[in-house]
Amino acid sequence: MSVIAIHNEDWGFETNCFVCEPKNDRGLRIPFFHDTDASTVFAELELSNDFSGTPSFVHGGVILAVLDEAMAWACIAVAHRWAVTVETSTRFHGPVYVSKPHRVEARIIDVTSELIASTATVIDRKGRVRAESTASFAVLGEAQAARAIGVEVGDSFSGYLRESQG
Repeated sequence: MSVIAIHNEDWGFETNCFVCEPKNDRGLRIPFFHDTDASTVFAELELSNDFSGTPSFVHGGVILAVLDEAMAWACIAVAHRWAVTVETSTRFHGPVYVSKPHRVEARIIDVTSELIASTATVIDRKGRVRAESTASFAVLGEAQAARAIGVEVGDSFSGYLRESQG
């Protein structure tokens, strides 16, 4: 398995992302990885009761954010496109417990010039799917991506593509 750590600073811009930015003290600070062999993005997570909805369960909105982030990283790492969420649907199969290990995995279902379809799951340590999501992402051109993040993205993103395609 070939695994690459993925994060925003690889593309030369700063972020305060609630889900993945390690410097955001109020965020989840979840590190994501790209498994190039499996064409997936994944992260291991164990969220404290700071992110609870009930005393024992992680808030559903926080889980939605984790699923969305995983799918967005799949758009970048697997589909090699900048994209933003257009529509999403999530089903919860059981609680995601606070202070228990879980894994989120995302993959790409389909890519067109305008849309990317992705899916993601949150799995507990026993291998049970606790939540699953599908989403459509609108593909951004370089100019749109530059407006979204505040810097030109072409050269740095191209560098990642060269590295990840190995």
